[in-house]
Amino acid sequence: MSQRIYFLVHGQVQGVNFRNFTQKEATKLGVTGWCSNTDNEKVEGEAQGSPDAIKQFLKAIDQGPRYARVVKLDKDNRDLIEGETQFEVRR
Repeated sequence: MSQRIYFLVHGQVQGVNFRNFTQKEATKLGVTGWCSNTDNEKVEGEAQGSPDAIKQFLKAIDQGPRYARVVKLDKDNRDLIEGETQFEVRR
């Protein structure tokens, strides 16, 4: 069984390779979805995968890459999207 979540990452998360880090972690865990920068200096996205993979994914992005400083991670459940095959960085 899969689950899908929306996430919004607050802190110093733009200009620190956060989106690429997020994509690498998702791919490593078999998680699909997307992420992008917001206009107010946050990173948002959706992730879909097994409950265990989503838990590991959220733990990874709550830490972020080396130069990021995550101060808050919001998350909310979403409906599954059928046929999604990869995790993409949206520009």
